[in-house]
Amino acid sequence: MSQPDAAQDASRTTGAGPTSSARWTFIRTESGSATFLVCAAVTALVWANAAPGSYADFWRTHLSVELGDRSLGMDLREWVNTGLMTLFFLVVGLEARREFDMGELRERRRITLPMAAGVAGMLVPVLIYLAINAGESSASGWGVAMSTDTAFALGILALLGKRFPRRLYTFVLTLTVVDDFVALAVIAIVYSDSLTWPALLAGAVFFAAILVLRAAGSRRGPVYALLGIAMWVAVVESGIDPVVVGLLIGLATNAYPAPRSELERASGLFRSFREQPTSELEREARQGIASAISPNERLQRIYHPWSSYLIVPLFALANTGIQLDGELLSRAFTSPLTLGVLVAYVLGKPVGIVGATALTTWLSRGRTHPPVGWAAVAGGGTIAGVGFTVALLIATKAFDGEQLAMAKIGILAAVVCSGVVTACVAFAVARLPKQRRIRALMGTAPVVVDLAVPVDHERDHIRGPLAAPVTVVEYGDFECPYCGMAEPVVRDLLADFGDVRYVWRHLPLTDVHPSAQLAAEAAEAAAEQDAFWEMHDRLLAGQDRLTPRDLVEHAADLGLDVERFSRSLHGGSGAGRVDEDTESADLSGVAGTPTFFVNGRRHHGAYDIDSLSAAVRAARARAMLEEEEAEG
Repeated sequence: MSQPDAAQDASRTTGAGPTSSARWTFIRTESGSATFLVCAAVTALVWANAAPGSYADFWRTHLSVELGDRSLGMDLREWVNTGLMTLFFLVVGLEARREFDMGELRERRRITLPMAAGVAGMLVPVLIYLAINAGESSASGWGVAMSTDTAFALGILALLGKRFPRRLYTFVLTLTVVDDFVALAVIAIVYSDSLTWPALLAGAVFFAAILVLRAAGSRRGPVYALLGIAMWVAVVESGIDPVVVGLLIGLATNAYPAPRSELERASGLFRSFREQPTSELEREARQGIASAISPNERLQRIYHPWSSYLIVPLFALANTGIQLDGELLSRAFTSPLTLGVLVAYVLGKPVGIVGATALTTWLSRGRTHPPVGWAAVAGGGTIAGVGFTVALLIATKAFDGEQLAMAKIGILAAVVCSGVVTACVAFAVARLPKQRRIRALMGTAPVVVDLAVPVDHERDHIRGPLAAPVTVVEYGDFECPYCGMAEPVVRDLLADFGDVRYVWRHLPLTDVHPSAQLAAEAAEAAAEQDAFWEMHDRLLAGQDRLTPRDLVEHAADLGLDVERFSRSLHGGSGAGRVDEDTESADLSGVAGTPTFFVNGRRHHGAYDIDSLSAAVRAARARAMLEEEEAEG
């Protein structure tokens, strides 16, 4: 196996260190599912035009669930739109909560700009739609012109590749979280039936029970599932669209990084099971491992693939089918409804998002910046004009008959036009001179710093120029095989970039690597004789030779004063330094090795040469912009 392949394989191994953040897992799944969504929409159009009676009859099939003398019945399309789509909004709620707990929005001051841009990106399109449909019966369907489709938007950005910075994905994702939240409130308030208060009160009681269980730390999945289903049925009976249940439960599910104490406890439980493989210890080990992962991440891993690859495409299959002919298309593109939807998305979305972002930046006198450059903000605004899933959901509630067909045509046309406009923005930016292009895409907003303890050149072990614009910090364990795999990659990185300084900090995972602590202390003992890096390289190259005798032999082979080295090692003189590094890792939320930080920003992704090089290039470009800003 080549080294990059090995690194990528290691990055997928549990406990080996962060592979990709929950956010990037979410983004990759959304981007990948766009293909399924397109295929489902095309299939629906072909089916509806090749066999219109079959398409309509199939989705009108009635299905009821009976329990005793009570029953709940809907046609298949309604089960998809109000039943399965509840899971879609559960995933939206989970991602929103993750952003608040662990993402960039954990710095609450950063909420203002995406919230303002998200709201304006809905308000301006609605006003445009209402202006075009003034005096028409279609004006009541203004909610159709609001919501961005996350999967389509991220999928189109993925097709454009590296023409936009990766942070634009996060910016768009944050906007769509606000977008979906407001759109769901509109569905619940505007496009729901009259309220039945006793049923709504019952739903609130079930939700309160869920919150109480969450606060008590309960992890009984079947209990939550039963309460969630009961809450959904109660909300259906209340007259409110039940998809709101998914969003509420998602928002109530907290997210947090795996605590090292929980990981150590899980390791201990597994060792007990290894020594005595009983069913009871197996259950305890499984529960211990599960408890180390936040409920938010576990639920996302379960439901997000189902939502993206099955539920949303199934929704598209159920709702996109339109009988198209020349006469219908001719009427559609002279219809205020179709034109209102098209113009609202293609023009209103970018105007609202870019305008609100600029206004917020100006009102804050520069204290609040978008996380990307203005060209990327423009690209984010145009791609936000891709409305599909929630737009179709509202259209099915607001219209029927020919008006519904007109709305669907407008929605599909907006997807195509917004994608084309975004591609035009990308190609225009690509023609700018390099420095202007970097500034236009990256911007000058400070990034969230994840490294709790800054690098200190008088204390830290550093390779490379002290004044380098990019600093790579690795928390590592000399006995960790994945740190051994990463070492040649780090060497290649330092060879390829002459302006990078590299810092090693200790994080011995003593619960799984019994020799790691002593090896770290041996490196510090060698550092007393100015040979830290020589010992560092030797330890990672010979990870099967970390016994006390081996460590002394390493010192002798390096030409160190062996007696002095042995005194330091047996006296534990380096233990305090190792403990300081471990404490700094805890403060930065580091639980596994290797974990990398690039200019204080935690690196999420594989630690192969391509991934780390891309992170270094982005950090260097941002550092250059910040230096120019300071000089200007």
